[in-house]
Amino acid sequence: MDYNSFIIKDYKNLPSRRLRSAAARAEAGRGRVRPRLGGLTALGVALLAIAGTITWLSPGFGLANIWSGEDPSPARESTRRITRALPLPPLDGGTAPEEPAAGSVVHAGTPAPPSPPWVSHLPAQSPTASPTHPAKRLTEQPVGPASDTDEPSPDPDVSPAAAGAPEPEPVPGTRHEVVIRRGDSLSGIFRRLELRQADLQRVMASGDDAKQLSRIHPGQRLELLADSDGNLHRLTYHLDETRSLEVTRIDEAYRTALVEAELEQRLVSASGTIETSLFEAGQKAGLSNNLIMKLVEIFAWDVDFALDIRSGDRFTVVYEHLYKDGEKLGDGNILAAEFVNRGRSLRAVRYTHAGGRTDYYTPEGLSMRKAFLRTPVKFSRVSSRFNLRRMHPVLHRVRAHRGVDYAAPPGTAVRATGDGKVVLAGRKGGYGKTVVLRHGGTYTTVYAHLSRFARRVRSGRYVAQGQTIGYVGSTGLATGPHLHYEFRVRGVHRDPLTVRLPEADPIPDEYREDFVQDTRSLLTHLDILSRTQVATSDD
Repeated sequence: MDYNSFIIKDYKNLPSRRLRSAAARAEAGRGRVRPRLGGLTALGVALLAIAGTITWLSPGFGLANIWSGEDPSPARESTRRITRALPLPPLDGGTAPEEPAAGSVVHAGTPAPPSPPWVSHLPAQSPTASPTHPAKRLTEQPVGPASDTDEPSPDPDVSPAAAGAPEPEPVPGTRHEVVIRRGDSLSGIFRRLELRQADLQRVMASGDDAKQLSRIHPGQRLELLADSDGNLHRLTYHLDETRSLEVTRIDEAYRTALVEAELEQRLVSASGTIETSLFEAGQKAGLSNNLIMKLVEIFAWDVDFALDIRSGDRFTVVYEHLYKDGEKLGDGNILAAEFVNRGRSLRAVRYTHAGGRTDYYTPEGLSMRKAFLRTPVKFSRVSSRFNLRRMHPVLHRVRAHRGVDYAAPPGTAVRATGDGKVVLAGRKGGYGKTVVLRHGGTYTTVYAHLSRFARRVRSGRYVAQGQTIGYVGSTGLATGPHLHYEFRVRGVHRDPLTVRLPEADPIPDEYREDFVQDTRSLLTHLDILSRTQVATSDD
């Protein structure tokens, strides 16, 4: 058969003007192309033109359906087949798969049937993915069995709730955790994290608690939550293991609050016998240095720990271990303690009454706190006692020594032994730099040979018991660094080591019954531990 003759004779009977034009162009160029292409190739070009026209009439009608020999009837079955044959757009929103190249050969078995009328009613297919629901790759969308209904199957990536309602706004936040370094400031941290300085200004103006952020220290932690625009939504400043400052954004303002962590308290106990020193015995018993110092402070009004301690003295302590989320943070308060000094037993229990005051009391409800501390310097050595006929070490003549000298390293803190008013903070002859305190109308204390005064200690100011008022030195007539301490009652010098100190206020009568009930179990526990310790030492 002359394929070229087929094209020349029959192209006028082709069903569309586009096909007739394509065949006419082939006829017009027959003389020029014929020597190179041959008749079979010309027929292939015509068939490709026919297939292109059908594809143009129905973009969803795939070539596989045309040439497979399948009957497109009935309409529903054909609809399912064509819908499943539609190409899926790529996941990344790129271009759709390319059409076969112009040089590809399509083998045909029968002429193409006319395009069915229902093809024009198929929904248009977008070549790109939806901006809300990106398309999956073909390998991620396996084709399941055809549905028996005309309704499209729901998108597996869209939940029913989301399909009918707008998506919720995401919770803002990139969480930053910062360990403060030497030289850091809050302003510098905000710049480093690219947070808005205007938010920092609003945080600092949010209340008195926020002032603590101006005194951040190396090693402390900050947690900040901010959105992608650098807006601060929450800030947590960890002051210590149990306290933190919370700053929360509310609209365009910030709210600050101090938060105490919930801690678990577990009771533990320790006992020890002194052989060489209280610190050594306490450490052997498992007490931290901080707990040993607390023990000293409880009994400091009754025991001079620089002079009165003897080998064989005993102590028993009931105290707290603090836990947070199952992890031990450290030691809590001493709840009950006993100290046996030279055979004299002293006991103390911790109690907080309904008025909010917390203190240590004897089992009878008397305050352990006296109006005066026994010593103004912790753990120092007495170098010279009260003596009215002492030979002066500098003047080399008998001169009354109306106080007690405590030898201590230069710079050791000197504390006020009682609440009082500063009547002198300056030089006083051979006393050198001196502080004189008046405690009501009866008592006066003197602290001499200081190297310097503590800040804000000056005449007319009031100081509290235990407050640092100066530091050990050797000013005035002194052979070395020490503190000269005097205690006067109505102007008369008394020996600070032996003078009877006035008692502090006992438990108020309205709280006494509650005190007895609240401390009974602690005292019973202390009894058991004390008897056990005595029995062990006797063995």
